[in-house]
Amino acid sequence: MCEVFISANPESYESRTRSVRLHGVITSIRLENLHWEVLEEIGARDGMSVTQLIEKLHDELVQARGAVGNFASFLRVSALRYMALQARQRIPSDLGVPIRSLSAGQVLQDLPASWASPTRRLSL
Repeated sequence: MCEVFISANPESYESRTRSVRLHGVITSIRLENLHWEVLEEIGARDGMSVTQLIEKLHDELVQARGAVGNFASFLRVSALRYMALQARQRIPSDLGVPIRSLSAGQVLQDLPASWASPTRRLSL
């Protein structure tokens, strides 16, 4: 069992810090290389750079929750959710299908309760 996990390329779990500009303010975000790769894939699906995707996620998180909290952890969970939703065939593995073209309601329908916010669910 463990070979499935320990055979990962060590570079994938090395951390890398990137400086990004969010509305004119430069901030640093430190994530593992694999998370950066997944975020790049998500952004590319919708014609965005990883910085544009991060800015969009930040803005929508602030709008939905009113606060950001641990944004690096949010980005890690976003990458993990993306991969898990692909594994559950809620997001097509065809990278030519933009995320924005998918119905959030259908993608999120009947997922485990722990995947949704206990305090506030966004209207889909």
